[in-house]
Amino acid sequence: MDTDTGTDAGTGTGAVEPAAARRMWHLLEPVHAVVYYAPEAYEEAAALGYGTGERWPAYFAWRAAPLGAAGAEETTAAFHSFSPDMVARYVPESWRIAAPDAVLAARTRAVTRTYAALLGPGADTPGIAEAATLARRVAGAAVAAGPLSAANAALPWPADPAAALWQAATVIREHRGDGHLRALREAGLDPVESLVSFAAIGAAPPEVFASRGWTPAAWEAARSRLAARGLVDAAGAATEAGRELRAQVERRTDELAAEPWRVLSDDEREHLAKALEPFWVAAIGSGLLPGVNTLGIGKV
Repeated sequence: MDTDTGTDAGTGTGAVEPAAARRMWHLLEPVHAVVYYAPEAYEEAAALGYGTGERWPAYFAWRAAPLGAAGAEETTAAFHSFSPDMVARYVPESWRIAAPDAVLAARTRAVTRTYAALLGPGADTPGIAEAATLARRVAGAAVAAGPLSAANAALPWPADPAAALWQAATVIREHRGDGHLRALREAGLDPVESLVSFAAIGAAPPEVFASRGWTPAAWEAARSRLAARGLVDAAGAATEAGRELRAQVERRTDELAAEPWRVLSDDEREHLAKALEPFWVAAIGSGLLPGVNTLGIGKV
C-alpha cells in the first residue's frame, strides 16, 4: 500500500498549545517504544548477530543506526542520559556486528512484523495509512532540533503504512527529545543531574534510572551539586525551587515540541489521535512496555 505523504498537503491553523503537543507525545510514544521490547525485534537483532540476553545491544543499534557508524562520544551526546561508560560497552561494537544500513533494514522489518503481530488484519487498513499520512506531515515540519531528529528525518520512507507511521512517530519523538535536551541545558542540568532531578520530583524511583548506567558515586555527586543549588533537600527530594526548575524544563520542552504540529488543523490532530487508537491500545495492551519508565509519562 502506498503511503505517499507529502508535507505540503493541508495547512494548519497557527499556534498550537504546548499541552496539545504533550498529549500527542503520550499517544505516539508507545507506538515508537514497543519495538524495543517486541520479540520480533529481538529475532531480527539476533539474526544480525546481536546478543539478546538483555535489550541494550539491540537498543543501541536500533536507535543509533540513523547516525551512521557513530562513535561512543557522538552517541553519548545524542542519547544524553546514558553514562559514557555504558554507551562505550555497545558503541562502536554495534557497527562491527552489523553495518548501520543493515541495522536500519532490519529495524524496518522488525517494525512491520511487530505491528502485524499486534494488530493482525488491522495493520493494513485505511485508518493506519491515514494516520501515517498525517503523522508524516508533522514529521516533515519537524525542523531538526538535534542529531537524532535530523538523522531519522533524512531516512527513506517505508512503503508499509505501519512502518511509515512508526518512522513518523520516531522523527516526532526524537525531535521532542532533542528539544528536551536543549531545555535541560538551558536549565543548567548535565546528563546525570537531569536524571537525579527528575527522580527527585517523583517521575520514577531512582532505581529505575539505574538502567542509564551511572554509578552510585556519580549519582550521589550529582545530588550534592543539586543540593548546593538548593534544588534538592538532604533526603534527595526536590525543593520548591527544584520542582519549579523541572516544571520550567517541561514547559520549554512542550513549547519546542509544539512547533511542527502547526501543520495540522485542530480537526486533523483529533483525527490523528483517533486513528492512533488501535496502535496505542495494541502497544499498551501487549504487556511489553514497562509500567514505570524513565520518561515520567503519567507522572509529570
